[in-house]
Amino acid sequence: MAHSLSNSTGPSDASLRHNHPDFASDAIREAKEDLAACFRMAARLGFEEGICNHFSALVPGHDDLFIVNPYGYAFRELKAPDLLVCDFHGNVVDGDGTPEATAFYIHAELHRLLPRARVAFHTHMPYATALAMTEGEPLIWAGQTALQFYGRTAVDENYNGLALDQAEGARIAEAVGDADIVFMKNHGVMVLAPTIARAWDDLYYLERAAQVQTLAMSTGRKVLPVSPEIAEATAAQMQEGALESAQLHLASVRRQLDAEEPQYRS
Repeated sequence: MAHSLSNSTGPSDASLRHNHPDFASDAIREAKEDLAACFRMAARLGFEEGICNHFSALVPGHDDLFIVNPYGYAFRELKAPDLLVCDFHGNVVDGDGTPEATAFYIHAELHRLLPRARVAFHTHMPYATALAMTEGEPLIWAGQTALQFYGRTAVDENYNGLALDQAEGARIAEAVGDADIVFMKNHGVMVLAPTIARAWDDLYYLERAAQVQTLAMSTGRKVLPVSPEIAEATAAQMQEGALESAQLHLASVRRQLDAEEPQYRS
């Protein structure tokens, strides 16, 4: 269930929009197109849930503002011009519409309190969310795909209902610690990254890792993890060149969409 952010937490007169700089730069346009491509591909892969779930990224050149999807749109509908620019006080400073309430309270606090989290992708994608509903650590470290997340995960054990205030957003940010991947018990997952491409790459492979583990567990046979030493070494190997690989992955996504759904851009 989604909730509208009906009232901002700060001033919201027309001068707010007037006084902010132009958001038509090439860097901002590219960021919005990258995010729109991620929304569209996430929808294709079944990562979305109705009009819930949200992706955000700090605005290039403006670390006190973030781009986020508007309330009321499914991922598969979103186009780059639909995306909003918000400040950390609940004001929409560029774009039409408002963010979904939990999108604002979670993402604003993550970006404000964790400057390294330049990008935050939150979903209830089925396999990773299923593992977030189980007892113990979500990932078993038995599949090669999962090993890229070894040492990079945290579990928020304290589900507290919908995030409808800043205090809950701050609590989630504190639970993140140094992690890039957060399994939110009884809720979903959050991926934090320095770039949109890296967030997409991690989101995609996290769901693939969770899917394969779930299939292995469904056989009823014991799932065998690799040793911690091998897991750590493999994770280090997989981090080498990870940013470049992520950029190539997102470029592939955009080529597919340019051929089949070019309207994501405009």
